Amino acid sequence: MKKSRGSSSKLNFVGTLAFFLTVAFVAMVVVLIYDYIIGKTSNKGLISVLILIVICILSVVGAAIDALRRKLMIDRPVTKILDATERIAKGDFSVRLDLSHDYGKYTKYDLVMENLNVMAAELGKTELLKSDFISNEIKTPLAIIQNYATALQSEKLDEETREKYTKTLVHASKRLSDLITNILKLNKLENQEIKAENVAFDLTAALSETVLEFEDLLENKNLTLECDFEEVTLFSSPTLLEIVWNNLLSNAIKFTNEGGRVEVSLKRKGEQAVVSVSDSGVGISKETGKKIFEKFYQGDTSHSQEGNGLGLALVKKVIDILGGEINVESELGKGSTFTITVKGVVNETDV
Repeated sequence: MKKSRGSSSKLNFVGTLAFFLTVAFVAMVVVLIYDYIIGKTSNKGLISVLILIVICILSVVGAAIDALRRKLMIDRPVTKILDATERIAKGDFSVRLDLSHDYGKYTKYDLVMENLNVMAAELGKTELLKSDFISNEIKTPLAIIQNYATALQSEKLDEETREKYTKTLVHASKRLSDLITNILKLNKLENQEIKAENVAFDLTAALSETVLEFEDLLENKNLTLECDFEEVTLFSSPTLLEIVWNNLLSNAIKFTNEGGRVEVSLKRKGEQAVVSVSDSGVGISKETGKKIFEKFYQGDTSHSQEGNGLGLALVKKVIDILGGEINVESELGKGSTFTITVKGVVNETDV
């Protein structure tokens, strides 16, 4: 994606450069014509009229070129995106869009179309879409994509606004892709298509690496991170457990206000590894706490744009598959603590 975004920035620079070069060219032509005319006549009125005519002609030519550019670079991909979102909204998941550029040269429109292709392909693979929640979750970002794509066809938008709208399109399409990814993971786990491949691994190192991946998010919200890890080697599935750590840390950061605190600990308790993720966030009510592991349930709707109600359902399913336990302690306004207990600690003498 970084490669694609970099290419998009280069295209924006080239477009801006082309605009100023065109202006410079028009100015140069006007100056040359002025020098030519003034050598033929000294009638200032005639000179002014002729220069005005030349400027008008060049302006019409420039406007025609810009209209062609807009049709090819903006209107055409936006129209394709609109048509695709309308078909998907009606339940046609066979939609596939042809990208305008090769990978590595993507524009933001290409990114949106690629995300739509991934989403449409995955939508047809699961029966979970029958849920009203999922229908609404899909319709919301689709509506955003449709509205902003329509707005992009307006000729009155300046470049800054157009850039803002394209970023919104990319964000909305990415949200849809993430939703489908989580649906597929949960669907495969429920149908036992994903099996735990247990190996002996360094849980301390794996958990540390996962925490480091959230460093930027922690810094962006000015959150204090406290870690207390014991050395633990575990015989379990590192791949499945990564889903657990990612979701718990993501939620802790999401539901903690700026300047708050996130704590992660790893302790050994006999043959069990105990991982706790705590935060000083908004907390969970007793009523909400009874439902947080249900699919698509979101207790705090103020953060609904940041998730889709599948994270904790995934966590619970993984822990069940691994034969572990998950407990939650929470108080409104004071934060939450999720504690995971997993069997399979390997003794140093066994390594």
